[in-house]
Amino acid sequence: MDPLKIPKMPKKEYDALIERQCVSRISFGSCDHPYIAPFMYVFDRKYLYFLSTKYGRKMKYFAANPKVSVEIEEYAPDLSVFSFVSLQGTLEEVKDPAGKKKVRQQFVDMVTRKKLSPHVLTALGYRPDDPQNVLVNKERSLVWKLVGVKDIVALKNG
Repeated sequence: MDPLKIPKMPKKEYDALIERQCVSRISFGSCDHPYIAPFMYVFDRKYLYFLSTKYGRKMKYFAANPKVSVEIEEYAPDLSVFSFVSLQGTLEEVKDPAGKKKVRQQFVDMVTRKKLSPHVLTALGYRPDDPQNVLVNKERSLVWKLVGVKDIVALKNG
């Protein structure tokens, strides 16, 4: 008997999945064993953007090789329904001041829209009691953009 293959998702569906979620996992491969870390992101319907703290292993791995895999998933608590998208591409640091400010504002808007806890700010290099606009006004994190996506795998079971 052949194994059941999980159906692929069309672009419209995986774009919608990416828009609904805000946490991804990024796998860095420039080390003996791949290093995976969670990252919040925003999506402008063309690119994924991430805020990265300026410390930790990921900085060394990014500097050595910015090629990564990014995974975003969604599932029911009992796993009766699940879907995921995996994108292989290259992280690029956004250095343009106006571009960085725009992405940082998108993060503020996303945190507000999704009514996320102020504690999410700690994942971005800020204190939970900082005002949300600190993301725009203080650069305690880098802005990364996923570019050059070479492969997308998007599957769902229901």
